[in-house]
Amino acid sequence: MKKQFIIFFSIVFSFLTVVNTYIFFRLNTLFPPDYFWLSTTIFIILALGYIIGRQLEKSYGGPISRFIVYSGSFYLAVMVYLLLGFLITEPVYIINVLFPGTRDTIDFVSFKNRQTISAYVAAAAVLLTLAGYINARMVRIKKLNLSIGKSAGKLKSLRIAMASDIHLGSIIGPRRVRGLKDKLNSLKADIILFPGDILDEDLGVVIRNDLGKLLREISAKYGVYAVNGNHEYIGGVNEADKYLTEHGIKLLRDEAVLIDESFYVVGREDRSSNSFAGKKRKKLDELLTGLNKNLPVIVLDHQPFHLNEAEENQVDLQLSGHTHHGQLFPFNFITKKVYELSYGYLQKGNTHYYVSCGFGTWGPPIKTTARPEILLIELSFGS
Repeated sequence: MKKQFIIFFSIVFSFLTVVNTYIFFRLNTLFPPDYFWLSTTIFIILALGYIIGRQLEKSYGGPISRFIVYSGSFYLAVMVYLLLGFLITEPVYIINVLFPGTRDTIDFVSFKNRQTISAYVAAAAVLLTLAGYINARMVRIKKLNLSIGKSAGKLKSLRIAMASDIHLGSIIGPRRVRGLKDKLNSLKADIILFPGDILDEDLGVVIRNDLGKLLREISAKYGVYAVNGNHEYIGGVNEADKYLTEHGIKLLRDEAVLIDESFYVVGREDRSSNSFAGKKRKKLDELLTGLNKNLPVIVLDHQPFHLNEAEENQVDLQLSGHTHHGQLFPFNFITKKVYELSYGYLQKGNTHYYVSCGFGTWGPPIKTTARPEILLIELSFGS
């Protein structure tokens, strides 16, 4: 696990170094000449802020580390849109350099024009980031009515509340968790499901802020069930599971539970279990062996790969998250290519699927691809 983390960190750090070097040379026309070195220093601190802050908070979770994390995470979003904006203008700049005669029509080479372009790109990046910050805090309740053609014992219907990718930690702190708790309890659901990434990587911040106290106040008739996501594994899955279990969350780790003799909830271990814990998760057909498939089967699987497996095994409903639908535009176009379903509802045969864009955010508290959500499913049984 340590080796994988070092490799991952090295790749991310190298990428950030290349991107920010490019942005610096395009942006530095805006730095006041008398304060060039001060501006450069501030730029470097912002560029490294998220990484520095996340390391600081492991040993010191006070307001300083939180400020650094917040500042650095905001810059990550600004960085994406600075890069996008400068890349859009880059072809004209290259043409101007290679063919000087084109500067008579449009000139992106002169210092004054480069300064103006940089100012426009920077302003657009900041405005997009602010809009994404506002959007990320406007959690909506999304309702979905589904019907399953099976009998569920004495139940005629089931009211499910689902929230994926909460990412409790530095960014998703007490205020946001209190809002989550209040919204979930107001729905008066029969059961609450969390399909992974309840925690961000650092459990220490969660403990210091006593976020578990708020989790314990979330309630439903049949309880709160969850599975691990990749972030529970990144931060240490056994410690994460112990904390969540102690605070009222029932973790399903490659296991199925029959609820009220009426329906099953099956929790799959995350795909990252092999990479981070050296343990392969069970195949879906193994998990379903011995279950009465005449009863409804609901599967929680954090990462929505190989959706056909659920259909082939007569699963009635699969709930996933993980994708964040890219979180920042234009990454949603990438997640659409990677996943059969990046966000929303899909039906394959008799199997219903829903992939949530998530309640929280990872990294920047910014979301420009979709509004964060809590899903309310009204599930009816019978023909």
